[in-house]
Amino acid sequence: NKITVVGVGGRYCSGAGVCGKLVSKMACIKDKLIHSVHKEEHSHAHNKITVVGVGAVGMACAISILMKDLADELALVDVIEDKLKGEMMDLQHGSLFLRTPKIVSGKDYSVTAHSKLVIITAGARQQEGESRLNLVQRNVNIFKFIIPSIVKYSPNCILLVVSNPVDVLTYVAWKLSGFPKHRVIGSGCNLDSARFRYLMGEKLGIHSMSCHGWVIGEHGDSSVPVWSGVNVAGVSLKSLCAEMGTDHDPENWKAVHKQVVDSAYEVIKLKGYTSWAIGLSVADLVETIMKNLRRVHPISTMVKGMHGVHEDVFLSLPCVLGNTGITDTVNMTLKPDEEAHLKKSADTLWGIQKELQF
Repeated sequence: NKITVVGVGGRYCSGAGVCGKLVSKMACIKDKLIHSVHKEEHSHAHNKITVVGVGAVGMACAISILMKDLADELALVDVIEDKLKGEMMDLQHGSLFLRTPKIVSGKDYSVTAHSKLVIITAGARQQEGESRLNLVQRNVNIFKFIIPSIVKYSPNCILLVVSNPVDVLTYVAWKLSGFPKHRVIGSGCNLDSARFRYLMGEKLGIHSMSCHGWVIGEHGDSSVPVWSGVNVAGVSLKSLCAEMGTDHDPENWKAVHKQVVDSAYEVIKLKGYTSWAIGLSVADLVETIMKNLRRVHPISTMVKGMHGVHEDVFLSLPCVLGNTGITDTVNMTLKPDEEAHLKKSADTLWGIQKELQF
């Protein structure tokens, strides 16, 4: 039953549309169109970013990153293969309007290999009325699979954790990865501070970029507004009203911070989830990392030994961020009540962390 095929003068064309078909005595369109000058080696991407989880938050992160032209390759990973492929194709079909040459996806983490930055948005979604801390054990179990898979294929990457409760899960990612603490970052209060500055701007009639204020501590219910640092053009608002942020404040600025704390719950109640603001916030952090801008962001980092915290807790403090991760933290001058609130925030998180099952 021996069969012999002799292709005299024929060859296989690798051009699109006739790939793999025997073409006799003629060049395919690609060969006629293009004259090769140098055969490119198949080296890996230099500025590859992976997004783990293609839910509403993951895709908001992905499109925000793509619109800023921050990567030369974007990889998407999820366990739901049909949705994953659909999201990848949908983005690929917009390639004409983007400047990211390669968008890939896969359920297998080999697709993430050689990533410079891995953004983790996967996990159980926060339900209406549910605190971020209630999510924790469900998402720890998910992280036990995700983190080792990332480390296997991108051992030198920076991890940026977005999944909630972000501070506890950043600690979990740090423990599971074995990475140095400067390469494991939580998106933390970057969004809380953005919300605060937006609401501050609305109250003052000034754009949020010109309104300066920091929310630190937990990304959640125990976050701490640093009233002593709130300013416009260097003018401390606290110097104009000493009671600002207290119960005796005639303008009730404390309500601004309450709105920050309540805003995620409100958005979830109205539309079922949050996505756009966190996606834009994450892209802001990604830009700082990928371009080595060394901007200062309120992001979740290991705070042991700072502000009276003695445990391995991740909380948001002003951090200098660059292409190696967090290089420095800024020593904020906090009032005694602000420092007490930060310590209480740390105690809340440590109470959760010490009960976790790894």
